[in-house]
Amino acid sequence: MGGARGREYVLTLSCPDKPGIVYAVASFLVQHSGNILASQQYGESPDGRFFMRVHFTVPPPGQPLADLERDFSWVAEAFHMTWQLHDQAVRVRTLIMVSRKGARPYHQAHARGVKLVGATAHYVTPDLDEGPIIEQDVARVDHNMNVEDCAAVGRDVESAVLARAVKWHVEHRILLNGNRTVVFA
Repeated sequence: MGGARGREYVLTLSCPDKPGIVYAVASFLVQHSGNILASQQYGESPDGRFFMRVHFTVPPPGQPLADLERDFSWVAEAFHMTWQLHDQAVRVRTLIMVSRKGARPYHQAHARGVKLVGATAHYVTPDLDEGPIIEQDVARVDHNMNVEDCAAVGRDVESAVLARAVKWHVEHRILLNGNRTVVFA
């Protein structure tokens, strides 16, 4: 990251939805010579919140993160934002925990004639398997498969779901909305 394009950052934010948010963020970036590489937003949540992710660069040598954070605070205050600014050159420290569905789930699924196996990736909370969901997927299985075949299909789905969830997390594409997530995939 960095290089000829300058320093890369990702700004994520949520706030009460009202006119002018995108304009204020874009104006801030223009004032700081920022170039938007990607921008995503969602403004129709049930609780009236607006969510936004902006990936941008600032020209070399690039403005330090602390300066951008200080300068953005007036925009954040004006719109009552919860926000984070991430320097893309900084690695994201992440702890990954994997539980194993322990009651031999694929044996149970096979015995009951299940036609779909699936996986869910979510954030960890004190309640087991109750955290905000990041990603889910399913795959079809059928009566011709034995338990080992079903388990292999399940492991493939689990791997793909986990990989997508981790990628989206480290790219700051997931914003929490209470016990739900907004995912800018």
